[in-house]
Amino acid sequence: MITLFDIGSNNKFGSLAIAISPAALPSCFDMWPRRRSEEGRGMNLSKRQWLAQAVRRIEADYNRSADTHLIPVKLSRHPGITLYLKDESSHPTGSLKHRLARSLFLYALCNEWIGPDTCVIEASSGSTAVSEAYFAKMLGLRFIAVVPRATATPKLDAIQFHGGEIHLVDDPATVYAVAQNLAEQTGGHYLDQFTYAERATDWRGNNNIAESIFAQMAQEEYPVPNWIVCGAGTGGTSSTLGRFVRYRQHATKICVADPVNSVFHRHFADRSVLSMTSGRASCIEGIGRARVEPSFVPSVIDRMIAVQDHESIGAMRALSNRLNRLVGGSTGTNLWACMQLAEEMATAGECGSIVTLLCDGGERYSCTYYNDEWLLNRSLDWRGAEERISTFII
Repeated sequence: MITLFDIGSNNKFGSLAIAISPAALPSCFDMWPRRRSEEGRGMNLSKRQWLAQAVRRIEADYNRSADTHLIPVKLSRHPGITLYLKDESSHPTGSLKHRLARSLFLYALCNEWIGPDTCVIEASSGSTAVSEAYFAKMLGLRFIAVVPRATATPKLDAIQFHGGEIHLVDDPATVYAVAQNLAEQTGGHYLDQFTYAERATDWRGNNNIAESIFAQMAQEEYPVPNWIVCGAGTGGTSSTLGRFVRYRQHATKICVADPVNSVFHRHFADRSVLSMTSGRASCIEGIGRARVEPSFVPSVIDRMIAVQDHESIGAMRALSNRLNRLVGGSTGTNLWACMQLAEEMATAGECGSIVTLLCDGGERYSCTYYNDEWLLNRSLDWRGAEERISTFII
């Protein structure tokens, strides 16, 4: 017999010993919950069984989530044109990047790059890492985010809230190499959103953002948008949208709004331009890069519009006032491009619809884009741009 518990005589119930034969141990312990199993990392599961359970958990999380809203914005100065905002801030982790993170995890799981003891690592400007930390926690995995030191503090707080660890770098251009080195040091996996974003999402359908937009537009006056406008951080969203409209044979054109201090619009105009070696980086987090990322596919983009940072901030603030809620800076970038397209449509006498993305909420930028002193210290005078957008969306 083996003694499992021995309650001494110093308690009010007296002395008590509980014993059990070795032969009975397996069935006895099978009745006890195992913490690792509860986290989806069952000690007795094969790797294939763990992978199946991990995929099921992610898919179950999706099934519990409603689709994001499509918000119409009437443009009184352009009565034949309607603007729609695809509100990606309503995802569980608050941004468009929730879709990408889910796809990246499923892609890595189904390639068996992630197992029950894998340390997952990502290079990010913040929002993707927030969403990936959420999924890593769901699967009971360690997660490390490699982010620039200038990343907004609320984003860092959100990563840590979901159980992620933060590795800060001073030079944003080093995030890729640092993330790869950490993966090698830990024996972990570098998710690498910048390479896999355009292939991790099924662009033909399967609940991607493009399919969602067209399903929600079906009963609108102009159900097939003239334009869909998005930004580019990895290039994954524009690739999905561009491929989808071609596959479904829609006449919709894809416009990418890009910060002026980004290489993407330069590469779109001249494919030989692959990086920027000088100049000030954009202050709009999440979009615009100094190098052309592997997931950026210019051939499925119909147009790119370069937007100044102060224009993005002004548009962001104007829309926040219009909606009575805060939106992020990249949403302002998208909106500025929408205004330009709408004005061109109106001049040409065209009617129709434009859809763009409300990428995330503005609460994460309370200490930056919504801080007047922070903006003025960076010589960003947004007031004129705010006034112009305000007249556009009245």
